[in-house]
Amino acid sequence: MASTSSSSLIRSSASNTDEWNLRKKYVEGFLQRLGASKDLPETHQKKGFVSDMMRNLLKVDRIERGRIVCHLTVKRLVTNAYGTFHGGTVAGVAELVATACARTVVDEDRELFLGEMSLSYLSASAINVELEVDGCIVKSGRNVTTTSVEFRVRGTNKVVYTAHATFFTAPVSKL
Repeated sequence: MASTSSSSLIRSSASNTDEWNLRKKYVEGFLQRLGASKDLPETHQKKGFVSDMMRNLLKVDRIERGRIVCHLTVKRLVTNAYGTFHGGTVAGVAELVATACARTVVDEDRELFLGEMSLSYLSASAINVELEVDGCIVKSGRNVTTTSVEFRVRGTNKVVYTAHATFFTAPVSKL
């Protein structure tokens, strides 16, 4: 049996020009409904706007060696077209908490950079839902630190998002 790539399957299923044009118009309409190609207001175009917005959401509850616990309330500003917490904001908050968590065990003179991050979106969070964001060190060595971040609904402890991040540190020069 010959193997078929997914791109050839797409081409063969959309070989009819009329069918392809209908599909293309549907996708273009979908993107327009989500706001693609619209200009952002001037206030949203300043450098650091997204980072400032995420930091404004996050409230720190506890910092320990190897662990950070924060909370946030989902605001309309950070929701997607479906009215739930935007996946990009979830990723940004997870990166921020994971980096801060790694900094609790990595010396400040060591350069730290994110090498890999994975996220699982287990459920959606609607507007005004309060989430607890719990970051902890999974493993930390000389040059690699791994963290885990869980987002739970406050009150029920239902896990809605999880993230795992791997950070690398550059060796300190011995000059």
